[in-house]
Amino acid sequence: MAFDIDKYTANSVNVAWNDLDFDEFDRTPLPASTLRTLRYMCDVEYHTVCYLRDLLTTPSHKEPEIGAFMTMWNREEFWHGEALAAVLNRHGITVDFDELKATRVKLGWKDRLDPIKQSLAGGLVGMDFVAVHMAWGAANEWSANAAYLRMAEQEKHPVLGELLRRIAKQETKHVAFYASQARDRLAASKKARVIARFALKKFWAPVGSGISSESEVAHVMGALFGGSEGRKLIRDVDSHIAKLPGMEGLTIVETSLDRFGIPADGPGAHERALVSA
Repeated sequence: MAFDIDKYTANSVNVAWNDLDFDEFDRTPLPASTLRTLRYMCDVEYHTVCYLRDLLTTPSHKEPEIGAFMTMWNREEFWHGEALAAVLNRHGITVDFDELKATRVKLGWKDRLDPIKQSLAGGLVGMDFVAVHMAWGAANEWSANAAYLRMAEQEKHPVLGELLRRIAKQETKHVAFYASQARDRLAASKKARVIARFALKKFWAPVGSGISSESEVAHVMGALFGGSEGRKLIRDVDSHIAKLPGMEGLTIVETSLDRFGIPADGPGAHERALVSA
C-alpha cells in the first residue's frame, strides 16, 4: 500500500507525555545503565536536524514528497528528544542546548564536512541517490523502532514503557515512508540497487555511531540487543532490509553487532546487570 503523505503531514503531532505520571520516576527510578542508553537515544534524536541539513544538499530535496516528509520527520524526532530529555531531567540529568552545541563542536571538521560529502555523493550518483537515502533511512528506522520497543519490554516501567511505545508508534510511520519509497525506487533502477547495496554493506553503522564514542555505541547495542533474544530482534530487522529490491542476503545490523563484540549467546547486558544486582 502506498504511503499517504498528505494524511501523514496533516496528522503529524508532537509525541505526548504531559499526561503521563512522571512522579512514578521518583517512586521507581531507572537504573544507571538504562539512563546511559536513554541519554544516547536523546542525543541521536536531537542530532536529526544535522542529518536533515546534510540531506538538503542532495537530490532528495528536489522531491516534494520527500521534502514534506523530512520536515515532519525532523519535527517529530526533535520532540522525541524533548520527551527523553524530560525523563533524564527527572533523574537529575540535564540536557540543554548549550550542551548539545558543545557536542556538535567536538565533532569538529567531520561535522562541517558532512554536508559537502553528501552533496558530492549526490552529485555523482544523481537521482539514484534518493533510492540510497530511502534504503538507508529504512534501515535506521527499523533498528530505532526495535530499540525503543526492546527497552520498553526490558524495563517494564509503566511510564517509561508507555512513552517509548508512543515514540515507536511514530517511528513505525517513518519506517513505512522510507521502506515504500525505497522499494519503488530500487525496483525501478539497477544502478540504484547496486549503489545502495554497496553503501549499506560497506558503510552502514548503528544510528549514533557518528556522534558517540565506540564505547557508548557498544554499551547501547549490548544493553538492547546482546544475547540470544536481542539477536532474534536484530535478525528480524535484517530480514526486513533484505526484502528490499537488490538487498537480498544483507545482514548489516548483525554484522555491526559482531564488529562491536556484542555477545550472541546467553543473556544480554541488561539481563546480566539484573542478575548481578
